[in-house]
Formats: sequence, C-alpha cells, structure tokens
Amino acid sequence: MKYKVTIGIFGIITNKKNEVLLVHRNDYDLWNLPGGGLEKGETPWDGLIREVKEETGLDVEVSKLLGVYSKPQKNEIVFNFKCGVVGGELTLNEEASDIRYFDIQNIPKNTSLKHVERIHDYFKDKNKVTMKVQ
Repeated sequence: MKYKVTIGIFGIITNKKNEVLLVHRNDYDLWNLPGGGLEKGETPWDGLIREVKEETGLDVEVSKLLGVYSKPQKNEIVFNFKCGVVGGELTLNEEASDIRYFDIQNIPKNTSLKHVERIHDYFKDKNKVTMKVQ
C-alpha cells in the first residue's frame, strides 16, 4: 500500500552573536524556524532557499544538513539545515508578523516545541546530524 509523504524544510540561521532567527507566524500565535513545505520538483535545499526568502526577505545559502526528523503520525519527514545569509534584508510580509534573532536561553514561550527541540539539537552538537522521531 502506497501513501503520500510530506517533506518539510527548515533552516537554522544565526547571527554573529550566535542568536537564532525565528519568524512569528501571522496565522497562529507561534514563533518558528523559517521554512515550510517542499513544492513539486524542488530539492530540499532549493525549497528552503525559496521559503526563507518568502518569509524573511533574506537570501541564504544552505551549507549543511543538521537533522532529519520523522513525524510518522503525519506521514511527514522534516529536514533541518544550517543556512548562512548572503543578501537581502529582514522584511515583514503576509506570512510573518515579526522576525527576530533570539539568544537560545531566551526563546519565546510560544515557539513551536518541535522547533525548540531542533534548535537545541543543533546547539548541543553542531557537528552531528540528528535523526529522530518527533
């Protein structure tokens, strides 16, 4: 029996102070990592470049795979990547009501718990690719 799997793509973008970029969604009162769903014909890294541009106004390069998260209850696989900013400016849009860098000790309480886990996985061991069920 075949079933459809959704691919999610999210990026960890840090500034010189090692703070992580989060986007506050317009449709929910939640902060999350920039990213979203893969469109037909896209590679995960190209999809993430598009999503980051749409949500933040930033141009990024995807430099490293950080994690693969399986969400079996939703038939979803999520790729988490490290990204570096190469251009653009932080710009609010219809998807984001706020975009800010946060120290990992001061991540807002209304941040998606799965995204908080992915951020902590990255900062716990920046050289490891995390693979886990969420």
